Amino acid sequence: MLHKIYDYVIALSERPAAMFWLFAIAFAEASFFPIPPDALLIPMALAQPRKAFWLAAIATAGSVLGGALGYAIGFLLLDRLAQPIIHFYHYTAAFAAFQAKFARYGVWVILIKGLTPIPYKIVTIAAGAAAFNFPLFMAASFATRGGRFLLEAVLLRYFGEPAREFIEQRLGLIAGLTGVAIIAGFLVLKFA
Repeated sequence: MLHKIYDYVIALSERPAAMFWLFAIAFAEASFFPIPPDALLIPMALAQPRKAFWLAAIATAGSVLGGALGYAIGFLLLDRLAQPIIHFYHYTAAFAAFQAKFARYGVWVILIKGLTPIPYKIVTIAAGAAAFNFPLFMAASFATRGGRFLLEAVLLRYFGEPAREFIEQRLGLIAGLTGVAIIAGFLVLKFA
């Protein structure tokens, strides 16, 4: 079954609309969607290794712009919806402490968590809720998301065919390890 899905995604990634979907998924994942753009970027780059850098640029642009939407959600909506709850439960001091910590360490949070399988929307919404410096947020988002997708592009461009053969021969193992990495990312987020 995994091989059928893999073959379908590879075939889908060669279609003209695939670049639009890559941008859309990267945009949505940075603000509200649960599936990372890597799920489309990797098969697209494997199917067309010469376009790997262009695909990484599309994913970066979508992710950074989606991050701006995530920031707006945290800044505008969370503040309006959460402030009455924070005040009701007397968490005003705790929330202020969170904002102060994010102001101090937020760039490191963005840079580190932007490279991990932890959903980026959590970082973008938290940055907005903390009213983190928006230009610095955008620069850190560009650096971390661009770095992540560029690294994938380099690996897939220069090791694409051997990587494709490796993946196709060990698809079950790759899917299992990817699942473990995603679960580990959520656990790190929950307990860190």
